[in-house]
Amino acid sequence: MNVTGVTLIELITVIAIVAILMTIGVPSFKYIGNSYRIAGEVNGLLGDLQFARAEAIKEGQTVTVCISADGATCSASADTWQTGWIVFSDVMDDQTVDPGDTVLRVQPAFTSTDTFESGSGLNAVTFSREGFALQLPNGGTTLTLHDATADSVWTRCLDITVIGMMTVYTHTTQAACI
Repeated sequence: MNVTGVTLIELITVIAIVAILMTIGVPSFKYIGNSYRIAGEVNGLLGDLQFARAEAIKEGQTVTVCISADGATCSASADTWQTGWIVFSDVMDDQTVDPGDTVLRVQPAFTSTDTFESGSGLNAVTFSREGFALQLPNGGTTLTLHDATADSVWTRCLDITVIGMMTVYTHTTQAACI
C-alpha cells in the first residue's frame, strides 16, 4: 500500500526549522534595510554637493546647494536637510533662486523619519568657480544624519571644508561623529 503525505512529527520539525531561520534572518534584513537607507540618504547629499562643485568649476560661476521644501526656492530659516534640497546656478551669488538662475537638481524630502542637520545652522553651501565652499562657519562644517532611534550605529557625518573637500564618517571611523 502506497501512502503519501507527511506525518505530524515531520510537519512540526519543518515548522521549528522555519521559525529558527526566521528568528535569525529577520533582524539581518532590518539591518541591511537601515544600512542601505542611511547610505542612500547621506550619499544623495554628498553626490549633489560634488555635482555642484564640479558644475561651478565647469561653468565658471557659483553654484549653490540649499535646503528646499518645495523644490523651487531656498528655505532660509531651516537647518533640516531631510526636508529636501536643490542645486542651482547662483548667478547673483546670494543663495536664493533668482530669475536667470537655473535649478540643476531637486532632491525631495526623505520618506523616513531620519534627521539631517548641521550644528552650525547651515542651510546652504555655495561653491565658487574655483571649487571652494563659500561662507562656511569656522572654516568648514559637519552635517549629521541620525535615524529615528538616534543609535550611533546609524549615525553618519558629512564634513565639508572651505577648499571643497567632503568626507563621510561613521561613529566607528571618527569619534566626534555622534
